Amino acid sequence: MDDRPASHVEPAATRTDVARDSEPRQPWLHRLAICTDGNGTALSRTDGSMAGHGTEGFFVDDQRVLSSFTVELGGAPVSEVSSASRGSRSEFFGSARHLGDRGPDPTIEVRRLRQLTGGSLTERISVVSRSAHPIETALVVRLAGDARDIAAVKSGLGPGSILEPLRASANQACWQSDRLITTITFEPTPDVLSVDDQGVWGSFPVSLAQGVPVEVAVEVTTERTGSSHFPADAGSGRLDWNGQVSVRAADPRLAQLVDTSLADLQSLLLADPEDERDVFASAGTPWYLTLFGRDSIWTARMALPLGQRLAAGTLRALARRQGTRFDAATAEAPGKIPHELRRAAHAGPEMGFSLPPVYYGTIDATALWICLLHDAWRWGMPEDEVRALLPNLRAAALWLTEVAAPDPDGLVKYVDESGHGLVNQGWKDSGDSMRFRDGRIAEAPIALVEAQAYAVEAARGAALLLRAFGTEEDAPFAESLGAWADSMVDRVRDSFWVKADPQSYLAMAIDGEGRQVDGVGSNMGHVLGTGTLTPEEAARVVETLTGPTMLGRYGIATFATDNGGFNPIGYHTGSVWVHDTAVCALGMAKEGHLDEAAAVAARLLDAGSAFDYRFPELFSGTGALGEPAPYPASCRPQAWATASAVAMLTVALGLDADVPNRTVTVRPATSAPFGPLRVAGLRIGEATLTISVDAAGGVEVEGLPRGVTHLPRPGPPSRPPTVERPLPDITNPLVEVFRCRLRAPEYLKSQGNGAVLSSQVAVLISRHRGSARASSRGRPLPRRGRRPRGRSP
Repeated sequence: MDDRPASHVEPAATRTDVARDSEPRQPWLHRLAICTDGNGTALSRTDGSMAGHGTEGFFVDDQRVLSSFTVELGGAPVSEVSSASRGSRSEFFGSARHLGDRGPDPTIEVRRLRQLTGGSLTERISVVSRSAHPIETALVVRLAGDARDIAAVKSGLGPGSILEPLRASANQACWQSDRLITTITFEPTPDVLSVDDQGVWGSFPVSLAQGVPVEVAVEVTTERTGSSHFPADAGSGRLDWNGQVSVRAADPRLAQLVDTSLADLQSLLLADPEDERDVFASAGTPWYLTLFGRDSIWTARMALPLGQRLAAGTLRALARRQGTRFDAATAEAPGKIPHELRRAAHAGPEMGFSLPPVYYGTIDATALWICLLHDAWRWGMPEDEVRALLPNLRAAALWLTEVAAPDPDGLVKYVDESGHGLVNQGWKDSGDSMRFRDGRIAEAPIALVEAQAYAVEAARGAALLLRAFGTEEDAPFAESLGAWADSMVDRVRDSFWVKADPQSYLAMAIDGEGRQVDGVGSNMGHVLGTGTLTPEEAARVVETLTGPTMLGRYGIATFATDNGGFNPIGYHTGSVWVHDTAVCALGMAKEGHLDEAAAVAARLLDAGSAFDYRFPELFSGTGALGEPAPYPASCRPQAWATASAVAMLTVALGLDADVPNRTVTVRPATSAPFGPLRVAGLRIGEATLTISVDAAGGVEVEGLPRGVTHLPRPGPPSRPPTVERPLPDITNPLVEVFRCRLRAPEYLKSQGNGAVLSSQVAVLISRHRGSARASSRGRPLPRRGRRPRGRSP
């Protein structure tokens, strides 16, 4: 672990080439063919082969069960022609150029069709001859597994030792690791099936007549032999947007991008092992195929126009694991929503961290969980499902107001108290992401500007939910949440605006010394639409984000080009993140800057088409010949990047829903970024809508349920509207009512949704708050040395 501050890190220029060459390096992904389905993901070369190099292989439950998978025809590898991947499928088209007719035209084609179903891989190998002459040859398939853990692969360690295979029958072989049994089945039965210290191989005689395909199927299945902390299975079969959503636009690229993105998003779904009816989006393959609080929440939030089931499953999966105690080692606190769950402890020695299987080191997931619950209610999540989460809502709101802002300045902030957790705990969680204008790196405790804005939106959303679903005894807490949000708005206004020429802008953060982290970054875009800004302030933010140093041809940069330390291919220091640009566009639309939002969404379409309509996690806006360049270690697919395609539709339509007040708002931008547009299969509550926008901006909405009104979007309110309706008469024999006062709450004792929140939690929060305030009175939280990177790409 390197705890030296950034100013003491040895400059790269002084390191020898020999030393650099000897260091393990994280493998790159950008040239690999990748398909996934829940807990299974396959990464291969674009000819379909796997050789155990880098990240090549088939991973199940974060373990590489298949490290080698090659096909030979006539004693030689197949030459690549083309390949494509989407969702859970990859297809490869090649040619055996050494066989068949002489001449420039390939006449022996080999196709590999790969399909994942959770922890299983099925590959159909088809050989077709176009030669005028019959051909007799042999097809040989070789496979092996090394059981490398994904963390070791990511750290740059080479292939592991090949697991010893056992022949099970004439067409089956298997091997076993500490967690999984892997079985290989060939169909038809091979002429020769051999096992040795290099794995298993099967040989098939092939007689090729012109135009008659010969097929061989290889099935790789896995079975768990032991327990893990998070044995989640694929959830793609429980939510299917195929055939539900269709897009027709003047720009045909939009439909292709949406189709691919939805297939990729479905392939990333996992089922909660505590209740498999609930599904959520894993963060991304191959590094993050698990539940990530922030990522899964933002994905579900952007995907709300597809329906509320993903949001409901995400909310419940996280609520079941909501914090109940204070633990510095895991960053857990009562009411706090977790950052990530792993099947085993996750170490990143090259990055200087070691995380437990359930880790809570996130400053924003709790507020975002509240925002998702509020938004899901507005989009039609059933009221009984919303009501069932009230105990978790109260606990989350209490953490937000009583624990998250420990210092007298009242700002929500983070610091890693364990010494081995993430240094930065917002979405920009790499160790060098928080930079001053001159490029210096800020040190914790850090108060992010977006964390304050999320807190404002969450507190007001929680107040609305408590008024709508709570009892009379929730009224004081709801009132205090509104007052707390108002005071946070004032703190943002007083603390974060940087005076600059030609105009002021929002700092990314406040550092441990109380200084503005004044680098110009995209963080400010996440403040838009949260109710934190006046219309004049929002206009300044939009102008900064769409200025020449932030908005490029393919999206909004994480860090402005004229900052010190700008790097167009730096993880958080100048790259373009798809979801970040989409969140900024959504915020612009909410603030009423529809044309600017539409222009930003159009840049994302350009980016999507440049990456074959498959959004990566992030990329560089400056590549070769004006095209974007891949960030080589970027997840692909990645959940909130895929959901950004839905956000683009939301922006283009100017779409918003308020089921409690029985209204749907559609106000498309006058600039019409994709031309005339028709989107079918949108879900608001139980209704399925089709929305059409013609060339003149005329709107038609089909499928509105009775009593729901379509409204053109009004000017943006500076604060979220209050729902004026009487409190429902709700009684729940399982719930002891939460009597709230902001300074001295008597905590709820509840049980439900898997989260056990005892009456002792209030005592813990009160003690922790008193201790923290006493120890930090007159000084900030203790600073921690900077480690190179937290959650790395």
